Amino acid sequence: MRRRTGVERIVLCFFVYLLVISADGADIKKLNLWPMPKSVSYGHGTLYLSNDFKLNTKGSKFFDASGILKDAFLRSIDVVRATHVIEANTSKIDASLVLKGIHIVVFSPSDELQHGIDESYHLHIPAQGNPLYAHLEAQTVYGAFHGLQTFSQVCHFDMKSRGIMVHQVPWTIVDQPRFSYRGLLIDTSRHYQPLPVIKKVIDSMTYAKLNVLHWHIVDTQSFPLEIPSYPKLWNGAYSMSERYTIADAVEIVSYAKKRGINVLAEIDVPGHAQSWGVGYPSLWPSADCKEPLDVSNEFTFKLIDGILSDFSKIFKYKFIHLGGDEVNTSCWQSTPHVRTWLRRHGMDGSKAYQYFVLRAQKIALSHGYEIINWEETFNNFGSKLSRKTVVHNWLGSGVAQQVVKAGLRCIVSNQDKWYLDHLDALWQDFYTNEPLTNITDPRQQALVLGGEVCAWGEHIDASDIEQTIWPRAAAAAERLWTSYEKLAKDPEQVRGRLSYFRCLLNQRGVAAAPLDGLGRAAPEEPGSCYLQ
Repeated sequence: MRRRTGVERIVLCFFVYLLVISADGADIKKLNLWPMPKSVSYGHGTLYLSNDFKLNTKGSKFFDASGILKDAFLRSIDVVRATHVIEANTSKIDASLVLKGIHIVVFSPSDELQHGIDESYHLHIPAQGNPLYAHLEAQTVYGAFHGLQTFSQVCHFDMKSRGIMVHQVPWTIVDQPRFSYRGLLIDTSRHYQPLPVIKKVIDSMTYAKLNVLHWHIVDTQSFPLEIPSYPKLWNGAYSMSERYTIADAVEIVSYAKKRGINVLAEIDVPGHAQSWGVGYPSLWPSADCKEPLDVSNEFTFKLIDGILSDFSKIFKYKFIHLGGDEVNTSCWQSTPHVRTWLRRHGMDGSKAYQYFVLRAQKIALSHGYEIINWEETFNNFGSKLSRKTVVHNWLGSGVAQQVVKAGLRCIVSNQDKWYLDHLDALWQDFYTNEPLTNITDPRQQALVLGGEVCAWGEHIDASDIEQTIWPRAAAAAERLWTSYEKLAKDPEQVRGRLSYFRCLLNQRGVAAAPLDGLGRAAPEEPGSCYLQ
């Protein structure tokens, strides 16, 4: 790998100096917030964060019976305080310089988490007052969560006072997301991810304001999830310990909700399902030809109905992902009993593929779900899809444009830009990938729900998942959150801010990899976090 020249080292050292004085509260022209809010104004004052920093919800219509807001408040303060041991005693500091707490007003009494909820917030941190309180207003408690995350980013440990300080006061931040769907896919079939690892991924998503965990639970290789209606399905797990119980799944959904994140569950049918037949061999067309699922067997659809019935009790997000990608129908055409069924119903492999996907869609609709399918379904029979279908683009560019022109909704994950397992995809490409490319009609733009970065698990397990996801996912997160006008045209303009955020992730215990080099590459040489 190329070594830096002397001139480059001087420039980078100066860059580190600017970042460090930013963290220590010197006069700053740069904002180290990620993702960048819609509107920001700030001053030059400095406040101390009280050792007894309090939450005040007087006047809020949200009564927090479950404690979800209080928990979010405590988490946001804990991550700020966790970076160093706090030695400052703010009770001995002039009260006019101490921020005593945050006053949060949430206007909706409901804590329902669903697609399209209002995630906006308005944060104000005054420079003076008696007593001094930050003020946060949001329509929903989940908007308040985002405001707390932003608040946590303006708080820094001060080496002189040995306490937490808030620089650049007064702050006024008005913020809302550009897209309602900002997703991250994890794959627990190719490699099992333990429950604590999934929870840590969820925590890290909140720091970048991602709001959908796409859980690609099962695939060809393994079926790790318990399905009460068909208990032999998880015979397809790698081992007895590499399984998720129903209680585990409920815990993941609950844990994510408490952090403002929806969980999108996926069963990928009819392909990518060989593991299903370990427990129920009749799902295979034959013992020698095990994929896709047997389209001629009524039990196949009865079992899908059972899975989705069980899912409906756990996964409350309005969408279910039914896959539908990479379906090779040769097994159907080479298996005598399936071939006979096809002939009797006047179908070839292509028609049977369509029949399977549409029938699975009807089952999902009967359980109250709207459907997400990978783009092959649209490419092959788009006009036949339910109008409640969201097409998930992954193969390449131009698909989203065709989908919304046809009046369907779309999620963008084109693999050349937003696949995290593609280690040669650089953060600059993640940042510049634009979901609305060549979509200019506002009505069609509204059909693009957002986008998703995908961490497919062939080479990802608990040992490397975090550094594979971060910081490249953060580059996409700003694209999905920040208003288009605020986005940098040249990604190099945000390098310093993203580097700062990557170091912030490290400080919070997230194993985010260096910016430079290929995905999840090790640091090139000794040096500051801000240079990696």
